[in-house]
Amino acid sequence: MRQPKNYAILAPNNASTQKLVKNLLKGHPIEGFEALTSKNGLLFSRSEINRYMDEEERHDIKVLTKNTSQSLKSMSSGEQKKALLAHLMSQQPDFLVLVNPFDNLDIATQEQLRKQLTSISESTSLVQVVSRLEDILPITSDFFSLSNICLKAYTSAKEFREAHALDNNPFQGSIPPPLVNGSLRLNNLVSFKGVSVSFDGRQVLDQIDWEIKQGEFWQLVGPNGSGKTTLLSMITGDNHKGYGQDLTLFGQKKGSGESVWDHKRKIGYFTPSMTDKFRGYHSVENMVVSGFHDSVGLYIQPSDQEKRVANQWIDLLGLKAKANAQFFELSQGERRLVMTARAMVKHPPLLILDEPTAGLDDINALLFISLVNKIAQESDTAIVFVSHRKEPQLKPKYVFELIMTESGSKGVVKTM
Repeated sequence: MRQPKNYAILAPNNASTQKLVKNLLKGHPIEGFEALTSKNGLLFSRSEINRYMDEEERHDIKVLTKNTSQSLKSMSSGEQKKALLAHLMSQQPDFLVLVNPFDNLDIATQEQLRKQLTSISESTSLVQVVSRLEDILPITSDFFSLSNICLKAYTSAKEFREAHALDNNPFQGSIPPPLVNGSLRLNNLVSFKGVSVSFDGRQVLDQIDWEIKQGEFWQLVGPNGSGKTTLLSMITGDNHKGYGQDLTLFGQKKGSGESVWDHKRKIGYFTPSMTDKFRGYHSVENMVVSGFHDSVGLYIQPSDQEKRVANQWIDLLGLKAKANAQFFELSQGERRLVMTARAMVKHPPLLILDEPTAGLDDINALLFISLVNKIAQESDTAIVFVSHRKEPQLKPKYVFELIMTESGSKGVVKTM
């Protein structure tokens, strides 16, 4: 049997991906995809999982989980995608449209899905619509890029990859100094000693030993369900499991009468879902200034010094012309840069970045990574960077890896 064509479309964050996917699935003629015209195509995407989840929760209609008592919402991202793929393939489609299929998956689950998709590609055409070059499967025969609404074809994989090679262009200038000198001076900011955590009788963490010292740059890695979120929530004080443990945060033993809010003021934190909290009309300048007050928006008159430092950060990010623009008007990548500046404006002792590059295209991810590396090099702030994806340009000094065992996850420290 003849090997079907397999397509890859590199689509940056500002591309009209939804329109292209809709036209493909409706069988509309598209130059370069003539072989798929009038064929039966199905969609493999996060939006499809959300659609089935909504049906299950609102109307109790189980499709992806009809053969199990488990709800779709209770499954991990990997389990959800496995269930969706099985459902789609049971319908024997002529082709599958895959939209960023490896997002939100740990490394082991990504590899499993790659093998499964490679096997499927032998009999079913795959149309990969991805924002990262590394996500393109090696079985790809036809290469395209999508710029806004314009689709461009390439004659070979070599031409395609050469056209999208990235230049590492770090930010110019230095990061702005803190408004007030004399920040917290501690050798150990965070100390876990023999910390074990269980939920509903299931051991999640087993004898975790981990110390984060001032100015250190850590990457926290581990598969889905290994306890990364549990560790982070114990550091931020959002998890009661820290009580009764040998856990010290910023020089204070957990449970010794410390103030949770005082700890939070010592932590800069960013995860992409935070941008959803800022739905009002906030200027870029006010967004950065609000980091001085840990507020969702700015509701007091900022000082001249606060505005000066905020604008120094905005200049560093290359957003000087957009200082008075509304935050929601920025691109996805620009919003994340601004949120990181907001988290860093006070030079907190600890900066936690939780899956900060998820969903970003290659160009925006490289910009973000360049900013994080610069903060690590030029400040005394310790950084914990959490990500499923291996970012080749990221330069952590240490990696803390959670390895799952039957007795819970154990921690392993690696020096880079």
